[in-house]
Amino acid sequence: MARVKTARITRKKHKKVLKQAKGYFGAKSYRFRNANQAVLKSLSYAYVGRKDKKSDFRKLWITRINAAARMNGTTYSKLIAGLKKANVTINRKMLADLAVNDAKAFEEIANIAKNA
Repeated sequence: MARVKTARITRKKHKKVLKQAKGYFGAKSYRFRNANQAVLKSLSYAYVGRKDKKSDFRKLWITRINAAARMNGTTYSKLIAGLKKANVTINRKMLADLAVNDAKAFEEIANIAKNA
């Protein structure tokens, strides 16, 4: 049976990992074993971070909506409940954007929620 040489494949794999580890501190940027561990860990952190980002933004939107709602004489929970009763379907991202950039429009939405 013929001998299989893997030098090219191994070098390609090592270069790929070392390229991803560029800028890491110390040996993690130029030694394959250390770099491979660091890259695997950082990829798992990145995966988790992408999931956390969604909840972080939702928290920010809710905080902004609550602050604007309190300026209009209601609370976040009453505002959301009122909007549900009035069959107004607007997501929290858009509500937060209105709260920050268009106070008059948010005030009208808050009035709709209060009257419902």
